[in-house]
Amino acid sequence: AAFFGPVARGNPVVDSFESELRRVLSSLRRLRGATEAKTPQHDLHRHGANTLFNIWIKYKPRLPEWYYNERLVKVGDTLAQIKEYKLALLQCYERYLQQFVSVNLDDVMDDVHRFKSIFFPNGVRDKKAALTFHALQARNVCIYQMVCSRDRNLQNRESLQTCLNVLTSLRLTMQAALPQENLCWLIYNGTIHLYTVCRHLMVMGQSAKVLEYLLWASICMESSIPLLSVHYLTWRATLYTAVSQCYFDCQAGIHGEIFARRGLIKIEELKQLEDISSSLEHTETEKIFREATLKMSVMIFKRAVYESRRKSNSFRQESKVNPRKAVNLSRPHTTTERLLVEMFDGAAAQFLAILEALSDSSRNLLPPHPPVPDETEIRDVTSELFSAGLDILSGNSLKKQEHPFYFENIFVITAGEKGVSGDAAVKFVKLAFSYEEWDVFYSALEFVDNFLQTQDDPTWKKAETELKLLTLMQPLVFPGKFQRSFSVSNDNSKEASTLQGSEKTQTIRSECCSELLKPEDPFHDLTILATTVSSCVSTSEQNVHPDKEILVDVVMCLWQKCKTELQQIQMSGSDCLEYIHKHQAYQWVHILWIMNEIIEKSNIADTNVMFAEITLCLAVILENAADS
Repeated sequence: AAFFGPVARGNPVVDSFESELRRVLSSLRRLRGATEAKTPQHDLHRHGANTLFNIWIKYKPRLPEWYYNERLVKVGDTLAQIKEYKLALLQCYERYLQQFVSVNLDDVMDDVHRFKSIFFPNGVRDKKAALTFHALQARNVCIYQMVCSRDRNLQNRESLQTCLNVLTSLRLTMQAALPQENLCWLIYNGTIHLYTVCRHLMVMGQSAKVLEYLLWASICMESSIPLLSVHYLTWRATLYTAVSQCYFDCQAGIHGEIFARRGLIKIEELKQLEDISSSLEHTETEKIFREATLKMSVMIFKRAVYESRRKSNSFRQESKVNPRKAVNLSRPHTTTERLLVEMFDGAAAQFLAILEALSDSSRNLLPPHPPVPDETEIRDVTSELFSAGLDILSGNSLKKQEHPFYFENIFVITAGEKGVSGDAAVKFVKLAFSYEEWDVFYSALEFVDNFLQTQDDPTWKKAETELKLLTLMQPLVFPGKFQRSFSVSNDNSKEASTLQGSEKTQTIRSECCSELLKPEDPFHDLTILATTVSSCVSTSEQNVHPDKEILVDVVMCLWQKCKTELQQIQMSGSDCLEYIHKHQAYQWVHILWIMNEIIEKSNIADTNVMFAEITLCLAVILENAADS
């Protein structure tokens, strides 16, 4: 018989239901841990999923509807916490939402009025509305996480479209909930989910598609009265910054600056209200407003530092300052540094502004190239930014930085801090490489290398490895141009001590110099780079492996250097071994073999179609060698 009595402890039906749920969730939690330990147990997982399915079927007619529905959503939350997103989606959230609609849920996400009439027939003030809103929002989070698990780089068009559908659905849910102040928690969570998906798509080069959603999230924070408090200002400034960055990514820097200035006005309005009646400690509110203002100022500086120079065509040309000697000069000593000092207090804030001004989503680490467009004023500003950054780096001790939000360094540095974060310094060195600022690259590398060698955390070991790979690639990308970066003075001046650096970095430099030292061996630099990368990806410590983007760049660099010779070997057909012996081409095949090992061990085969060409080339050469 169906149970319709009160839900209380000691009721045998409720106790049995809760006991079975605890057992299956405990089992799934253990299996998830085993899966992350690389020992998947698919049969046991399938059994757990079937058990959960049977529990819902068994107890639905025996429990009050409200209690059953609450447990559906609560169990879904638990499953999502242990990353069982598919189970949470199919067995919990969508099972709950099926009471409202029997068709595909995505088919009713195109109109807010239809959406509200289906999921909220009694209005959004109904006591069930909050649970329904939560289930709708959590469903979208699970769908997004499932996309990430199978296609993190969004290689398939369907994956990108699914992410855009998730954004649309989240926005629709927030639109329905926005008028209700008691649902402000859902609006706040919704902005976090929107931002998470949008940031992922921005990294994938889809800023134009996500701009409208980030704008919506920002407006939602401004439209919900409870979310206008100082407590939420840090997050609101984060959203403002993301919108500005999106405009910059879309080559609409003027709109990025305008939106940042708008953000400053909103921050100032709140500050005036807060001065009238403050509910927080004065020092705490000051810090919040200072950080929010810094984020907006950085986005303004990102464009202003270049545009001010473009407009001042008649400004007095200043002699360029050698970045090596900049450490001995008093600041500010360039137009760019004067603007930095005027707009920002503290080395950390100034360094952050420099990084953001140099950062460009359209610029890849490889191949390195000067600023585009090729304007003298822009080149001058870029050089001055690097010189100022090196100046700050040389006069400040690096420090660790741990923060849950890391977006282009903007959310990890507070105004007035004196130290430069290790993350920011590593990025600065990579940017110098990208812009072909070799003097700055090697000088900054000395400071950063000294810091990295004193750290034991895998994060820093990974950074150390990546910088070493860049150092080994430099002579291959620009042979001969780097030699002037190695001279070290023998006197005791600050310049000499600054440039001397660590023994390890000098060793790397020596390896980079090998092409000049051994001109008779064209394979030397290629072999060193290939074997070093292979060693990096062969370690079992996954968290110290270089980023896939750098690995892809390295393999592509090796392939471009070897491609012509390897294709000649490939075309030699049945005379393969004779050709290799005649032209002393063993090393080319050896490097090709290492490249394939790197592709296999680092799981980057699906990131670039050219990797298939590399594998095919090796297969053909081996087949020809076998037939020779």
